[in-house]
Amino acid sequence: MIPAQNEARNIAWVLEQVPSCVDEVLVVDGWSSDATARMAELCRPSVRLLAQPGHGKGDALRAGFAAARCDYVVMMDADGSMWPGEIPHFLHFLDHGYDFVKGSRFVAGGGSQDLTPIRSLGNRALLTAVKALYHASLTDLCYGFCAFRRSFLDALDLHAPGFEIETEMVAHALRSGLRVAEVPSLELPRRNGRSHLHAIADGRRVLRTLVAERPRTGRRETPADAPAQASAMYRAGGPR
Repeated sequence: MIPAQNEARNIAWVLEQVPSCVDEVLVVDGWSSDATARMAELCRPSVRLLAQPGHGKGDALRAGFAAARCDYVVMMDADGSMWPGEIPHFLHFLDHGYDFVKGSRFVAGGGSQDLTPIRSLGNRALLTAVKALYHASLTDLCYGFCAFRRSFLDALDLHAPGFEIETEMVAHALRSGLRVAEVPSLELPRRNGRSHLHAIADGRRVLRTLVAERPRTGRRETPADAPAQASAMYRAGGPR
């Protein structure tokens, strides 16, 4: 499931890299003024194109999730910063009992070719908030390469309108006691164009989301260390 807005110069590369294990590709076109939709159709005739009903990344993702028909849903960006060839790594953990799998640039095997010092500092600060508020040890938060079981959409209970929906997903997965795994992922530079990310403003929205969505009662009796455990399992013998 790929939300896209004015990504005509990038979407073809992304779709060409989608592995054969993927049964359905959904592209949600967010009111693009360029040829994003046309390029997607030319590159992959079987693609399902959806017109985004509203505005914002959160709205686009919810529209795509509602239209998805497969048991597993993988979400990624259309700018070429995430390599679709990593999708089998995510599916490996869904196949082995995990409910929500997220990419991490900060576990062994992961990395970033596009991470600025301010984004790195912001990620560390937000992870401190996750540990304090959710009693969970993650290595990466602000990275939108994720996969989950479609049957858990109700548990994820998504409402955020913008970029912070990715944080809302993680927060609700942790709060609901879902088994969460992190897998290594390499963030690539955006292939063309300018990023829609605003590090400071979006960071504030992410922090507000973490605080607003924190558990309201006592800590659940769930495997809070599942992310760290899953990463270790992957390093020891997961797919490469």
